[in-house]
Amino acid sequence: MRASRLGQAIDEPLERLPPASPDSVTPTVFVVDDERSVRETLRDLLTGDGWKVEIYRSCTAFLKTYRPGALGCLVVDAEMPGMGGIELLRRLNANPRRLPAIITGKGNVPLAVEAMKAGAVDFVEKPVVYEKLLACIRQNLDQAKLHTSQKADAPLLSSLTKRQRQIMDRVIAGQPSKNIAADLGVSQRTVENHRAAIMEKTGARSLAELIKLALTANP
Repeated sequence: MRASRLGQAIDEPLERLPPASPDSVTPTVFVVDDERSVRETLRDLLTGDGWKVEIYRSCTAFLKTYRPGALGCLVVDAEMPGMGGIELLRRLNANPRRLPAIITGKGNVPLAVEAMKAGAVDFVEKPVVYEKLLACIRQNLDQAKLHTSQKADAPLLSSLTKRQRQIMDRVIAGQPSKNIAADLGVSQRTVENHRAAIMEKTGARSLAELIKLALTANP
């Protein structure tokens, strides 16, 4: 696939466009970030990777031009002046054909959990590791992936022991390993070993994936 054109930052409100026809457009990556260097770097990397890209410096600007039903993926910063990425996702959730969204932000577990509850498909920590973000985008533009049943995650959690479930719940709540160890009366090494086993059994490659798996299996 060849990139069609470089995305352009849209700063002024524009008249709302009619709904897009998913079958008639090339998938687009919509990047929303108030940091110019971040959005322009993502634009250049993504167009170089073969995607059509549109970049915006605010959620308000994005909403003014967004067409429900557009085929693509949203990459949005969690915390920006005015409306942040999580609030934007909540607004988009009213449309059943919403975009799969990747939230970026300063890494902390409560923020990642909030993003997943708002409907994000992944959470990528800032400063962004661009190779990881590109992999997330490729995965979420795979239509077969987007339509996989979430309930398939439940059997993965059933393979965890009672202790591993206890530790997983505390990890998702944002507790560090040393606090979990003190709470459960075990060593920190034991907690770390259980965390590694949890990731292996569930197939989660990151904390964000583990949070998503737990939330979708137990909505």
